[in-house]
Amino acid sequence: MAEGIDSTASHVHRPATVAQVAEIIREAVKTGAPVTVVSGGHGPWSHAPATGIRVELGELTGVDVEGTTVRVGGGAVWGDIAAALGAHGLALSSGDTASVGVGGLTLGGGVGWMVRAWGLAADQLIGAQLVTASGEIVEVADHEHPDLFWAIRGGGGNFGIVTRFDFQAHRLPGIVFGEYAIAGDSAPVVRSARDLLRDAPNELTVTFMDVPAMDPSAPAGARLSAVWAGSDTEALRAVMSPIAALDGVTETLTTPAYREILMEMPVPEDGAPAGPPGFVGGNGLFAELDDETIDRLVAFRAAYPASIVFLRSLGGAFGDVPQEDTAFPARSATWFVMAGGFDIPGLVDDETRAKILADWREIETGRLAEYGNFADTERPEAVPGMFTDAAYARLRAVKAQWDPQNVFRRNHNIVV
Repeated sequence: MAEGIDSTASHVHRPATVAQVAEIIREAVKTGAPVTVVSGGHGPWSHAPATGIRVELGELTGVDVEGTTVRVGGGAVWGDIAAALGAHGLALSSGDTASVGVGGLTLGGGVGWMVRAWGLAADQLIGAQLVTASGEIVEVADHEHPDLFWAIRGGGGNFGIVTRFDFQAHRLPGIVFGEYAIAGDSAPVVRSARDLLRDAPNELTVTFMDVPAMDPSAPAGARLSAVWAGSDTEALRAVMSPIAALDGVTETLTTPAYREILMEMPVPEDGAPAGPPGFVGGNGLFAELDDETIDRLVAFRAAYPASIVFLRSLGGAFGDVPQEDTAFPARSATWFVMAGGFDIPGLVDDETRAKILADWREIETGRLAEYGNFADTERPEAVPGMFTDAAYARLRAVKAQWDPQNVFRRNHNIVV
């Protein structure tokens, strides 16, 4: 129960019903307490200490499948959803980590392994139930509160607490997963991947990752990974043959279940979710990966031992969605780029931190927009750069209508 909330203290609530969520929000409005919403517990706000109300949705994790329509509780995580849908021969384009919450990822857009085949997680959303800043429970869809439905597809958690997501899932008989380990210079591999993806079938999505041994989320070193949305191993082998033929590249093809390719994040011995490591750098949605940007990324990784470079191909179904249909920016982008260093005490000093940031600033000059789901700190001044000008203006209007008191502000906040 939310009665008697002290807005200067921290109160954790784990509602088991939508009615309980609504009651908590109504009390928060009375007291003026700030609200932090946690779905899967993977993102930065999940670990930050906060005064006021912390609403953890981990009790709302139901999955209901009817044909290809999937209704998912607001506290579910993608690993569980992938497993549940796999039993029906279905899948959704999700994040690539099992512990990522359906809520946070979808509200911010959701770039994942099937982004070229099916678009963003938000592109598969056909409806939702949410609790508004007034404590009202509303249903939204194209025909029901359409402006609010538009806003939650890319506008983040600014407009309410989504307690149920309704998705249109896809038939998926199987996938083929290709790994291309890179020995030596990775720049030719990235260039080849860029050229290949310009005309590749939508079934293909690739990532490039170069990480140090200290990153527990992936094998150390540089590698390209490819997912084919289908069960034909030879189809992936054929389309990726230019990559496999490059010097220093070793190809491995497997046919796992979709759930099996979602990464598992390490959990501390006490069982508590691991907080995100300090990170110095940034991300962006890029219209094109030109040779200069590729060279800068490779040089960045070489310059800082505790750094990471991550790329994911876009285009395909992602680019087929008209820009104005959702709040997500940069539908003309063909690559997502992230680069930065782990801010490890004793390894990264102030001078190195400044150099990392300066090098990232050089790289980001070519981006169209920043992707909010990979921005791990609250930077109010950066929020307009996560949207087009037209979308940001429209988001502010929707915010003014549905949350004029800015109850939902622990996010990349849209300010009225």
